Amino acid sequence: MKAPEYFPHRGDRSYAVSHYDLTLSYDVDTNHLRGKAALTAEAVVDLRQLRLDLSGLRVTKVTVDGGAARYTARADHLVVVPRRPIKAAEGFRVVVSYGGQPKPVPDGDDECGWEELADGVLVAGQTNGAPSWFPCNDRPDDKATYRIELTAPNAYHVVANGMCTSRWRSASTTRWVYEQHEPMATYLATVQIGRYVAHRVEGSSVPMTAVLPQRLLRQYDSAFGDQPAMLDFYARTFGPYPFAGYTVVITEDELDIPLEAQGMSTFGSNFLTDDWDNVRLVAHELSHQWFGNAVTASSWRDIWLHEGFACYCEWLWSEESGGRSADGRARDHWARLAAKPQDLLLGDPGPDLMFDDRVYKRGALLLHSLRLTIGDDTFFTLLRTWVERHRYGSVSSEMFESLAVRVAGVPLSDLFDGWLRQRALPALPPASG
Repeated sequence: MKAPEYFPHRGDRSYAVSHYDLTLSYDVDTNHLRGKAALTAEAVVDLRQLRLDLSGLRVTKVTVDGGAARYTARADHLVVVPRRPIKAAEGFRVVVSYGGQPKPVPDGDDECGWEELADGVLVAGQTNGAPSWFPCNDRPDDKATYRIELTAPNAYHVVANGMCTSRWRSASTTRWVYEQHEPMATYLATVQIGRYVAHRVEGSSVPMTAVLPQRLLRQYDSAFGDQPAMLDFYARTFGPYPFAGYTVVITEDELDIPLEAQGMSTFGSNFLTDDWDNVRLVAHELSHQWFGNAVTASSWRDIWLHEGFACYCEWLWSEESGGRSADGRARDHWARLAAKPQDLLLGDPGPDLMFDDRVYKRGALLLHSLRLTIGDDTFFTLLRTWVERHRYGSVSSEMFESLAVRVAGVPLSDLFDGWLRQRALPALPPASG
């Protein structure tokens, strides 16, 4: 029996999008966004109508393959009826013109999506924030390429996913164009707007940029100076960096947590210190480029494949950089988890607990337990094979377990059952020699 979706009201499995072309203009003072979104898609089944996720913005026109289409706008989605049915496996193009004042959308006890800063904007898409600023098929397994064009006042620097391929300045506005050629889940799409300068980071094996207020440049290296070394370590350990470049945006505002996006991370100005609690988050967000962005869970129930891996990468960086060993950090966190309620299933935590810290730590402990069971050489071969085999694709816990068994050549069902499918916290194996 197939388990229910965490967010059944999001996404439409009757079609798949291969490309988004977003043409946007934004007025910072009035928080007004005007947009045209062109979606290149293919029908999975015969379609008489399709649903797009869009929240809080007014639609003014919809076309399908160039012809006007009927549409009905709901609170959080748009139902589109083409002039003629679309056959299964047939390609089609939907263009939606829309506008309004974007705002975050509810996400459990929190909100996500387009958010105004004191002087600018950030977009935090995870989990269901993408519809706050563009119409989309909001499913983590529906990955597409993107072109994002955004025109904003000249005083503001605009960052989006991918590489900046064009920038044109007029008397009062600048048009920025970014292209993301590697497939990307909707929740990883982002735009960041602020009074920023772009600082090219030296010593990185791939193009690395810091985008931040001018006054914060002197503080940048305290927390972020090791990023080139982190990236090189992860590339040696997991395989080549999967995108054309990496950008870190640091906002003038303070933020509660960093924000993940494809090819990018966003931090508040409060993270510019060199204590471990901040440095580990720098390592965590960078590692998501492999685990979460290049290799993406097809279902939110498998979020440990993102967060457990990224948490374990913190411990690996600690070990690599001369700090505490991964084993030492694992045993500390095992003791802390053992003192907490044992009511979480890592393999299916539910939408209310999917970002519970126990998911992060228990996922990392699963990986450490696996490493101790199969040995370092086999474990790191497994991780490199996992990334290489599924780069730019969508995955599941079952796929990781199956690959682990094939690479290790030994039964591992008891290990995965204990960590993924049982609530009680398993014991850690003894530390390796």
